[in-house]
Amino acid sequence: MDTLQIAELGHPVLRKQARPLPPETFSQYGAFFTALEKKMLYHNGVGIAAPQVGESIRAFIVASRPNPRYPNAPVMEPTLMINPEILWASADMEKDWEGCLSIPGIRALVSRHKHIEVRYFTPEGEEITTRLDGFIARIFQHELDHLNGLVFLDRADKTDYYSESEYLKRV
Repeated sequence: MDTLQIAELGHPVLRKQARPLPPETFSQYGAFFTALEKKMLYHNGVGIAAPQVGESIRAFIVASRPNPRYPNAPVMEPTLMINPEILWASADMEKDWEGCLSIPGIRALVSRHKHIEVRYFTPEGEEITTRLDGFIARIFQHELDHLNGLVFLDRADKTDYYSESEYLKRV
């Protein structure tokens, strides 16, 4: 965990298109994926993308659970998603608060699809197709943006920014 450093806004890796991982290389990233999850949990994140620690590959972890940063988050076991993609997105959108480990101290309201169907691979190479809803769908979309060189501020209305402390007073 100590070797992974969170890249903050301004670091070029956060604006790069991440490269897909060939299935035959998944096993080579085992130690990295373990360290990535530990880093996310240490910082009370509910998700983290590989580019956020300087590794420009198409992989992220979704791990919703209540914590000091997201006190009302639903519980979901940490799930590593390799080469993730959205297959379908509902027309229903929802605006809600987001923050990011790469942009500490700032929250913003971001509009996201309420329901999505996604596909990703597990570290064992199994292809998973599933539907995600609500906060879990939001996390997936946020992390997928990281793989495409976007951050949540790119999607926020410029008038909907708050400091982390101001946001926590509001929830």
